[in-house]
Amino acid sequence: MSDEDTNKPAEEPGAKATGPDDGLSDDAASEPTSKEASDQVDPRLLELLVCPLTKTRLQYDAERNELVSKAAGLAFPIKNGVPLMIEEAARPLDD
Repeated sequence: MSDEDTNKPAEEPGAKATGPDDGLSDDAASEPTSKEASDQVDPRLLELLVCPLTKTRLQYDAERNELVSKAAGLAFPIKNGVPLMIEEAARPLDD
């Protein structure tokens, strides 16, 4: 066994063979890169989420990128596509 063989990390069983283009597949190249696109929330997730305080339905405010709970009077921010559903992260609604 050569020194080169002993310095290679062991491959995990069932690991996919990799090539020089790792991380730069056609799928990655076609994904949106703008900030707005990365902050979007999956619509299926929005159907499942409720206000953590009142357990009522939330409304999505695309302009402010927030989930709004009118019942609690709070707006929960969305950061990197992830809703921050804690009271400390929410801002009071200014109706």
